[in-house]
Amino acid sequence: MNEKILTEINSYLSFNLGEEEFAAHVGKVLNILEMTKITAVPKAPEYMKGVINLRGTVLPVVDTRIKFGMTPTEYTTNTCIVVMEVEIEGDVVQVGALVDSVQAVLEIDDAQIQPPPSIGSKYKSEFIYGMAKIDERFIMLLDMEKVFSSDEIISLKEKTNEGENKIEKDNSKKSKSK
Repeated sequence: MNEKILTEINSYLSFNLGEEEFAAHVGKVLNILEMTKITAVPKAPEYMKGVINLRGTVLPVVDTRIKFGMTPTEYTTNTCIVVMEVEIEGDVVQVGALVDSVQAVLEIDDAQIQPPPSIGSKYKSEFIYGMAKIDERFIMLLDMEKVFSSDEIISLKEKTNEGENKIEKDNSKKSKSK
């Protein structure tokens, strides 16, 4: 889909992190996965839980709660991985974001979006581009490109490559032991 059409779509995927509800533009969401085994990567940033194999591709998985300065995700039956596409400095990267639960796809008109709070927000407002009031509740709309800095994306890519090597070694050990 071309970029102009994607930006004209007013659909957002909402999800919970703790008691708070966030939403990301559907143009950035590629998939929603059930929890699966995550392979840890040594010396990865605290918010990077590890990597998973997604149809033959190694996908870095980030604990969104840690990234947002919250307590780590506690796995439940509702915990899932939202696969998102993030563009940093012209480079497109896929990232799996751990969320407590996915809520719904919402249609949010521009008129419903208010600017983020400038003070008093416990979350970094630089990656919240707006707040939408839906049925008496506020949903924080995320700018996925600002959630990760370019340094963090470089680090994620390096750790993903290390994780890919670790998965390959683990698989070769399994096939040799058969």
